[in-house]
Amino acid sequence: MIFILAVIIAVAALIVWRNAIKKVRQNYTIYKQVVSGSLAVIVLSIVVALSQMFTQIPAGHVGVVDFFGIVSDRTLPSGINLVNPMAQVIKYSIQTKEHKETMQVLSREGLTIGLEVSALYRLDPDSAAKVYKTISGGDYENIVLIPQFRSIIRVVTASFQASALYSTERERLGASILEELAKMVGPRGVIVESTPIRNVVLPVQLTDAIEQKQRADQESQRMEFVLTKEKQEADRKRIEAKGIADFQNIVAAGISEQLLRWKGVEATEKLAQSPNTKIIIIGSGKDGLPVILDTK
Repeated sequence: MIFILAVIIAVAALIVWRNAIKKVRQNYTIYKQVVSGSLAVIVLSIVVALSQMFTQIPAGHVGVVDFFGIVSDRTLPSGINLVNPMAQVIKYSIQTKEHKETMQVLSREGLTIGLEVSALYRLDPDSAAKVYKTISGGDYENIVLIPQFRSIIRVVTASFQASALYSTERERLGASILEELAKMVGPRGVIVESTPIRNVVLPVQLTDAIEQKQRADQESQRMEFVLTKEKQEADRKRIEAKGIADFQNIVAAGISEQLLRWKGVEATEKLAQSPNTKIIIIGSGKDGLPVILDTK
């Protein structure tokens, strides 16, 4: 519309300028003022009209061209683009956005669970024209994405047990929500990148029961460890005792009466040869051992 208005103003200024030329002989001063003003208006109007032939699309956006209800399937990329000056250009962001939902949902066993889930999404650049033509006002977030996101969260969560969401099943829940949401909004031109589970709030009674079970499991594992350690220690002592017994049996088997008598003779001989002053008394019997009396 600005282009049309600029053209009308330029034509009007041109008409005024031509009429002023015819009256140049009557009043030169008025002629000069009218001509100067008309030329300025004409030049300004032409500049404004030409500027409407170009449009600038910001980074991370695309443009949809609407020419009196005829929507081009080719979207305009970011940057400066040459367009029909009489067409309207609607700009859409294709950057990743986040929508967060905090909801109370039911689990498979009917328990109420508090969920905080986010959806990371963006508009498909090639589907911007389709979104503009098929969704009222092009507001795909509030009309398509958010209602479907809320509905899918409730449906998917109802297939999971509440106790499983406490630990192991969170990632699978997020993956299921992502898969179902992508099926619903993908054909409408919305790309869902991920649906992370930010928080899960279970009923207090269930949380206490789960924590007690985990503590019992940990205590059972600890006792099993202690019993295993004690068993290993008993096995070690049994092996050690058997080794000592085997050693004693080997030593006992190698000691004879003749060996002991010979060791006694050797000890007596060494004592007799010692320079220290002493009296050696041989014990009674053939196997008597020496008794040493110091003379000091």
